[in-house]
Amino acid sequence: MTAMTSSVKKWPIRFTFLPSLLAVSLTLSACQNASVPNENDTQEGTQTSADATDSHAIEVNADAVTDDTQVDEMSAEDKMIANLTRYRWTLISATDKGAQPLNMLMDIKDQVRLSFSQYQGENTLSYSVGCNTMSAGYQLQGHTLTIDDGMSTKMSCGELDKAENSLNQLMQGQSQLTVVIASSAKDSEDNSKDDRSKSEQPILTQVTSDAATLIWEGSMTPQAKYNSKGDTVFWAVSSKTIPCTDYGSEMCLQVKPITYNDQGIKTSEGRWTVFTGEIDGYQHDGMHDEVLRLQRYQLNSDESVQGEKYAYVLDAVIESAVVE
Repeated sequence: MTAMTSSVKKWPIRFTFLPSLLAVSLTLSACQNASVPNENDTQEGTQTSADATDSHAIEVNADAVTDDTQVDEMSAEDKMIANLTRYRWTLISATDKGAQPLNMLMDIKDQVRLSFSQYQGENTLSYSVGCNTMSAGYQLQGHTLTIDDGMSTKMSCGELDKAENSLNQLMQGQSQLTVVIASSAKDSEDNSKDDRSKSEQPILTQVTSDAATLIWEGSMTPQAKYNSKGDTVFWAVSSKTIPCTDYGSEMCLQVKPITYNDQGIKTSEGRWTVFTGEIDGYQHDGMHDEVLRLQRYQLNSDESVQGEKYAYVLDAVIESAVVE
């Protein structure tokens, strides 16, 4: 097997799609080129199924807003959506309408996450306390966020069940949002864009329909970090891991490329190969055979670890089957 490498962080996530949402996902899947991978799959071969997708790449997040002229031409809602999608948000404070801490969430605040994304102009968000992931579409009018009916994975979360139910209830209905992008860098005309981006301290304040206040701190999404939308890649991931090398004990994922035609129908599969890297946003549980839609980002030499060429970020789990 050919080894593939990458370097990104993991964030647990798992989806079980409702039929209508699965249909949407498969429609989006059709954006991939349907060329058949080489029989002799190398690291490049494993990515062949998405190499031709530049003109069909699915938008996962809004472009990072860095140009002053572009910002001036955007509506207030578009500016806020751009800032919301530029970051992944982690809870730093949660209080009820009496300003008392919501301890159920505060005790696990470092793992309470919120993210916003965009699929071809459709705005979606997802949130989690570290177990199931809830996902839904949303609308933003002025500072008012309205969340549509969505979907959730169905894992039993043990002690996290109550916290998960609490967060889900808080996210229902309408919320008032305020985003502040502060900077700790000295105000200077010669500060570079890189210096400014590293010093950004984005804070999102959310006041829910029952007057609870959630405060979130943002960290850059991969798209903002890599300054690219990335290429769309479809991989099958086996429930079974295998040794990363012939002589080592470390276990790695088995993956193979998948291609779909314009109707979202699977047309070909590549060969299984060992993947020695990590997929940001994906947690392998060893119990499911899955098909992932990933965003692949080319790394610069200063971003690469151990010579990896790409970083991989989970977009969605589009198929998941329990292995008996």
